[in-house]
Amino acid sequence: MQRHKKVIQLAKKMVLLSRDDAGVITEARVGEVLAGLRQVQPRHHLLVLRKYLNYLRRELARQTAVVAAPVALSPESLEAIAQYYTKLYERPIQAVATEDDSLIAGVRIRVGDDSYDASVSGYLQRLATRVQ
Repeated sequence: MQRHKKVIQLAKKMVLLSRDDAGVITEARVGEVLAGLRQVQPRHHLLVLRKYLNYLRRELARQTAVVAAPVALSPESLEAIAQYYTKLYERPIQAVATEDDSLIAGVRIRVGDDSYDASVSGYLQRLATRVQ
């Protein structure tokens, strides 16, 4: 049990070291952390790497707004969405667009575990559950 706690602590520390001065995880910082891990080679390095990858994925999802829309959004719209969620969460958020024809109209935005649905299909689904 103690080994598992140490692995988790080390993986979390590695994620903190992967952030730049603005708190954003960057490829350069991740490369530096992995190079340092290669030099040190802790006892259970594969377990540490798995935990680090899991925590890194979570952190990247927390700093990314995945915007699903039925049509391609303009760069200005994506920038406005990124600014809004950066202000809302009080941390840097980057907006990434995906196309989803099933939405009919509107957008669905996912930031980490939070989901915001302002689409016609989402409205119709919510309406259908209320009627039943």
